[in-house]
Amino acid sequence: MRFGMPTLIETNTIEECAALCVEAGLSFVEMNMNLPQYQVQTMDAAHLKAVAGAYGIGYTIHLDENMNVADFNPDVAAAYRNSVVQTIELAKRLEIPVLNMHLIYGVYFTLPDRKVYLFEQYREDYRDNMLRFRDACQQAIGGSGIRVCVENWHGYRPWQLGILDEMLESPAFGLTYDVGHNHCIGGADEPHIFARLSKLHHMHLHDVRDGTRDHQALGTGELDIHKYLELAKERDCSVVVETKTIEGLKESARWLHRNL
Repeated sequence: MRFGMPTLIETNTIEECAALCVEAGLSFVEMNMNLPQYQVQTMDAAHLKAVAGAYGIGYTIHLDENMNVADFNPDVAAAYRNSVVQTIELAKRLEIPVLNMHLIYGVYFTLPDRKVYLFEQYREDYRDNMLRFRDACQQAIGGSGIRVCVENWHGYRPWQLGILDEMLESPAFGLTYDVGHNHCIGGADEPHIFARLSKLHHMHLHDVRDGTRDHQALGTGELDIHKYLELAKERDCSVVVETKTIEGLKESARWLHRNL
């Protein structure tokens, strides 16, 4: 297993992340494209490669959480799609194996008795856009071995599962299992992950307290961390220790070194 860290709000540069990664005994940094310093237009591949070489680390990428490749406005959808294709080209240059993405719910209308998600209401338009995105990624990835891994978020909606399976038909796509997100919704995502276990390649690992407080340091909450480590080992997953603070990351790293 390869263990890594997220880009934390307390770190401003990739050098700070790399130094912390080495100090914690981890092997890669997951660069988060929600942050201004990790936009595809501003990241310098040569500089990132030099930092990786100097510190002996690698990278994965967390795509923008707002990324809406199924937007009904074709120009908006194309802009997000093109941004991901550009990111794939960067990943090729840096030998990055995983791009992590959320499968967002999109806009909903609130009625007196329920929420109506527009992607569900206009399912064929949603499907067409998602398959256009899938095919663009597959073409860009080619034979490089990169995978775009879809992360479980706040529970898969039934109308998402069909398109998820169509995306997973492509060798360019896989799954990320975020175990903390799953716990916070009562384990509802785990059956869907286990039904598609052959597609699991990446994991976000963090502990949970009081049922809903996730992204806690490993060993400080209520999750059976060993269970998920065994799963990650079985599936040869890369594992991001996804705490939100430097101290939480260091505490998690100490737990890993004591327990592995």
